[in-house]
Amino acid sequence: MTESVYAHRDLAAGRWGRLSLAEQLANVGSEVGRMRRWRGRDERLVTGAFDRALELLDLTLADPRWRDRLREIARARELLCDAAAGGSDYGTTLEDLDRYFLAFAVVARGSR
Repeated sequence: MTESVYAHRDLAAGRWGRLSLAEQLANVGSEVGRMRRWRGRDERLVTGAFDRALELLDLTLADPRWRDRLREIARARELLCDAAAGGSDYGTTLEDLDRYFLAFAVVARGSR
């Protein structure tokens, strides 16, 4: 069995577990923002941001503190995949997700 290689090694090593849910989802939102910024300009960068966003959402799903929020987090992951694929299943856009995750960034910044 191979060990996972994380783009966010320090976060996967434990730092992620010290962040609040708002901080975690704000970080996901940063990657969604990068996807929006580079869409249509550099697909390699869009793919990298998408992979990192999925990785962060997977780390959030694995965080035992959010067991009661798994449905919402998993739904956000599903909608991110839909948006990345063009929104064919749910009509999700990166703009929709950017607005969704921005709310968490505002909360995270306000709680500092």
